[in-house]
Amino acid sequence: MDSLKKKGKITPNFIPVNPTINTANMGLAQNCDNPGCFFCIMKEPDSSVRRAGMASCFKEMPLRDNQEHVLVLSGIWNIAMTQPDDPELPSLGIFDCMVSLIYKGINDQEWLLRDQNVYIPYYAAHVIGSYTMNKVEFAEKAVKSGVIPPLMELLRGKISWVEQRVAVRALGHLASYERTFKAVAAYEDEVVKLAMLLASSCLDVVYVNFVGIKDMRKRLKYHSDLLTRGVGGIEMENQKAEEWASQLQCWSIYLLNCFACKERSLNLICKQEFLKELCKMWGGLVNHTSPAGVGLIRILCHSKIGRKSISGCKQILENLCHLSRSSDDWQYVGVDCLILLLKDPDTRYKVLEATTLFLIDLVELKSLGDRSNLGEAITNALLLDYKPSSKLRFKNSKVQGALQEIWELKVEKREREKMMSEEKVEERRVLIELIRQQANRLFRLGGIEAAVRSYTEALDACPLKLRKERMVLYSNRAQCHLLLGDPDATIRDTTRALCLCSPANCHGKSLWRRSQAYNMKGLARESLMDCIMFVNGCINSEMMNKQEKIPYHAARMISKQMEKTWLFAGAHKRATGSDHVKEVQDSDEDDNETERWNEELEYKLITKMMTEKKSTACSLSGLSTTIEEPLKLKEGNRRPGLKMGRRRNRVVVAQSM
Repeated sequence: MDSLKKKGKITPNFIPVNPTINTANMGLAQNCDNPGCFFCIMKEPDSSVRRAGMASCFKEMPLRDNQEHVLVLSGIWNIAMTQPDDPELPSLGIFDCMVSLIYKGINDQEWLLRDQNVYIPYYAAHVIGSYTMNKVEFAEKAVKSGVIPPLMELLRGKISWVEQRVAVRALGHLASYERTFKAVAAYEDEVVKLAMLLASSCLDVVYVNFVGIKDMRKRLKYHSDLLTRGVGGIEMENQKAEEWASQLQCWSIYLLNCFACKERSLNLICKQEFLKELCKMWGGLVNHTSPAGVGLIRILCHSKIGRKSISGCKQILENLCHLSRSSDDWQYVGVDCLILLLKDPDTRYKVLEATTLFLIDLVELKSLGDRSNLGEAITNALLLDYKPSSKLRFKNSKVQGALQEIWELKVEKREREKMMSEEKVEERRVLIELIRQQANRLFRLGGIEAAVRSYTEALDACPLKLRKERMVLYSNRAQCHLLLGDPDATIRDTTRALCLCSPANCHGKSLWRRSQAYNMKGLARESLMDCIMFVNGCINSEMMNKQEKIPYHAARMISKQMEKTWLFAGAHKRATGSDHVKEVQDSDEDDNETERWNEELEYKLITKMMTEKKSTACSLSGLSTTIEEPLKLKEGNRRPGLKMGRRRNRVVVAQSM
């Protein structure tokens, strides 16, 4: 690909067709003297003539050297993206044509660098992926046309990371069907190794070869044009490159999912080095339809080999524990993984000590999205073989105490309160309110530690069915812990409060307090998720005055954590040896004044984004110019109990207290 960087080899003025434009109605097709013009053929009213013309066009296109090929390909790309289920083009030889064009680009570099041909392999692979994403019949036709070998060439990096992105996307679709999986599995060892390598290294590759190049003149022009459709400056290019890099990583993981679901190549996928990297791969705000690394981890947890490998990886266990106590949309995935590990006798005692102190805070969780009785499932997993009289002891005495606490709360206290009358419950409610008011007074007078003791007293006396009262007590006690500088205790109490509210994770005060506690512990991702949920709640609160702004401190927290969780933060550090994501620029202005101005600007931007009620994911990462389908495994190729993906719900939604 080095030759592509030589100036003069790539025409700089090409602007790819905008995906919203109907190429069949473009002025370029008017007054056309070419009898074989694709766009003229597309406008032919007689279907039999039109079909014959397009079939002839697909046969002749790879054989002719025409400057208009790239325009035709971009038009076909537009059709494939907007009408992926239309059988007309797949039935007329579109796949054979795309195969020939990809091979031509790979094998004939002189042709690739002439005119605008460098765009053609990208469009061809994208067309294959679009037509095979929904219909197994199209996937079978594509495989018979021989699409896999040229896609493998692109996957090997024969051109660039841009072509790798669409190649791994197409291969992922083909591998997700039972009827075409075998064709992809013919390259199993190489496919799995390449997908693992791509998932691990693609962010560094995109950063070093594109985002990290500050001089736009030194970037590959055709990459810039493909990313922004020829519109937008360096900021838009960087935003789109970030989005595409995330997609490249997530599609690579998706391809691995297809093999892991069938328990294929698990010895390769479960290598400790890759697992450590996997837990850092976050679908995040950029690619908000994919569970990314944690999605593959959950699939691995359904297999014996996978559970054994994951139970021995400290980094993954820590990641799953933090995820299970977060407001991330994939929280339930973290919980699922931990439950699977706890239920397996071979891994239970390897993970019990590491997970108990996290899962104890979730035992009263009723539902999470479409998942119900999660708290009961967690309780059963933790207390699977536990008995209060058991002589089993742990190195960490806190674990023994936590299991005892769960037993007392979920077994003994529940049993005692079964016979409690409504009158007795009401008496307790009045008593608890008095204790709470006393604790509030102590708090206001600065007696923080005394207030903690009073809130604890109220919680001990509060019946389990008074969930709202217990939520407030936990949240108030968390505020005390926060002021006392104890982030761990703050996280425990706020998590319990968020499990008690309905729906889960909607109590604004608890979200903000936990966001601050996560920030104190350096857990930027978890802090960011809580802060976004908190701001969403502020915007949608019925009590909020329309003239009020998003709390300044929350906007600043989002800005801070967005910088820390930037997709390329790790790649930037490795490339520059610096922990600072933002580059320092020389300025004659006063540093303090500049900092205040930047803070005010960031606050205004974040406030505008959130109050306009756009999708937080899109608002914070840039609008997509290419609509990518959600990552999900096709029906008929899924083992019972496995789900490949779930759309992240980062759109601002109404929340209730």
